[in-house]
This record gives sequence, structure tokens and C-alpha cells, in this order.
Amino acid sequence: MKATEQRRALKCAIEASRTVGSLLRKNQFSAKKVDSSTQHDIKLALDVRSQRIIEKQLRQAFPGVAILGEEGISGDPQAPQRWVVDPIDGTVNFTYGIPHACVSIALQEKAGAGRADYEDGYNTLLGVVYDPFCDELWTALRGEKARLNNRPIQVSSRRKLTEAIVSIGFAKTHENLEATLPYFLELVHNVRKIRIMGSAALALTYVASGRFDAYIERGIRLWDIAAGGLILQCAGGRFSPEEISEDYAYCMISSNKALHRQLRIP
Repeated sequence: MKATEQRRALKCAIEASRTVGSLLRKNQFSAKKVDSSTQHDIKLALDVRSQRIIEKQLRQAFPGVAILGEEGISGDPQAPQRWVVDPIDGTVNFTYGIPHACVSIALQEKAGAGRADYEDGYNTLLGVVYDPFCDELWTALRGEKARLNNRPIQVSSRRKLTEAIVSIGFAKTHENLEATLPYFLELVHNVRKIRIMGSAALALTYVASGRFDAYIERGIRLWDIAAGGLILQCAGGRFSPEEISEDYAYCMISSNKALHRQLRIP
């Protein structure tokens, strides 16, 4: 995709994220209609509604591009280009009235013969993460500086794990929970603080902004990390997703780069 088209796509993704962000703000204190609920996850009717809004805006501007989202797939997910969408990342937080959730939109392209970010052969061209509750908009175009509300950002310079704030996520399956808990107990004694915030996309952008120094999770989905992963890379950090057996699922370490070798996937 040409540079001019990428910039047009970025503008479109920003507009879509702000549209849905406005909807989330309006519904922040409203009763939430739950479509399904499990021990560690909640699906809202608003998740589906939000993705449909995003799909409509993206499809109007780029009718030939597939859409791979948490709430469904439109088109061929192995097409030359695909949008990767999480309409509400942090749904459990949002459901409980915790104002820590966001909209995440990325555009990916098949890498061809070159090295790809992801094992299914795709690179992320652009990423948008919008937190409507703090009105914070992170953006990145591949090869350019990451930005927060249009100001360039960069990762922290901390090199000692003992001084680091590390975010850790606990994925939904019993297997992932059992694998992560021992590492959590090990890590908590070796870092300044651990934070468990409930939004993968925001954890990645917080590392990109220097607020956190690293973020680790086992069993995270592509739509949770595609946009934030590029934003982190464009802010000077390191993002290392490793594909696992579930569809579009990854184990991941992300960091300010200096701390990367001191961390591991649970």
C-alpha cells in the first residue's frame, strides 16, 4: 500500500476510533446488556455494535480490505491487506464502570518475501489506540515516530529490573492461568511494581509512552496487540509475539528493549 493510502487509512482509523470512543463515553454509566459471560470474560451487545460501526466506516473508505475483529470476520482474513479491530479492549473493566478501556484498530499487509512481524506472514502498517476516558489517542505509521495526541513518544530508558514497572496479563484459559501464576510470584520480588490493568492495547501504549517498562502476557489475541505492538516498536521498544496453537493467539513480551532479555514468557 502506497504512503498516501496509508495516511488516508490512518485518518479513517482515527475517525472510526473516535466515533466508537464517543459511544463508550455515553454508555459509561449506563446498564450494560451482556450477551455472554464466562468466569474470566464478558461479551456485551455494545461490543458487537461498536465493531459494526467501525466496519461500516472502514468499508466505506476501503471496500476491498478484509476486517478481522474480535466480534467477527468480514472478507478473507488472509487477503493482501486486512484491518485488525478490537472495538472495546478492556470489556470487563468497562462493564464494571472502570474507566480503563480503549478502541484498537490496525491495518496489516502481507509481507511477501521479507521478514514479517507475525508468523502468518503479516506486517502492521499502522496502529491506532484510543482511550476515550482520558481522551488519549496513540497513533503510528510503520517507519515513523509513534505519537500520543500528536506528540512524539518514546519508551523509558530504565535498565534495571528492580526499578521497572511491569504489566502482566492473565489470559482466560485455565492452562494460561496456571502457567502465569508461578512467573508472577517470581517476578513480583524482582521488580519495582507489577500492574494488572485489564487492557492489552493500553498496556502496550503505556510501555510505548514510558509509563510502564514492560508488558507480558500468555495467550493474547491478535486484535488486542496488533495496533499497540506497532506503536511500541515505533516508540523504540521491542515487541516479540510468538504464535501458539489457538487461532490468532500469541504469547508475548514487550519492553523498552533494554529490559527484554531479563524477562521471559511464562
